[in-house]
Amino acid sequence: MIQRETTTAGPPGAGPVRTCIGCRRRELAVELLRVVAVVNGIGECVLTVDTARHLPGRGAWLHPDPQCLHASLRRRAFGRALRIAGSPDTSAVVEAFEAFEDRAATATEQVAKNMSTP
Repeated sequence: MIQRETTTAGPPGAGPVRTCIGCRRRELAVELLRVVAVVNGIGECVLTVDTARHLPGRGAWLHPDPQCLHASLRRRAFGRALRIAGSPDTSAVVEAFEAFEDRAATATEQVAKNMSTP
C-alpha cells in the first residue's frame, strides 16, 4: 500500500477533512474522490463518481488509488459508508478508476516523450 502522510487537520481555511473508505486515512476533501449512490430506473442503487461534488445524498470518499478501491470493495465499505441495504453496483466506480489510470499513464508517457525530445 502506498504510504501517505496523514492529515488530521489542515491549516486554517484549508477545507474539510474526510476519511478514505479504502485505507481509512484522513485527507483534505480536495484530495479524495466523492462516490454517491444513485437509484437507476429499476430501483437498484448504482454507485457513481461525483466529479462535480454536487450530486445530492450521502457521499463516500476514496483516494484515487487502485489499492484503496480494492480495499473498499474487499471490505464492502460502500454499503456501510453510504448506508445502503444490500450490495450496490460498483461497476461504474471501477470503470472510472480504470479511465483515471489510463489518463495518468498517457500523461506520464507524454511527459517522458516531451522530456526526451530536444
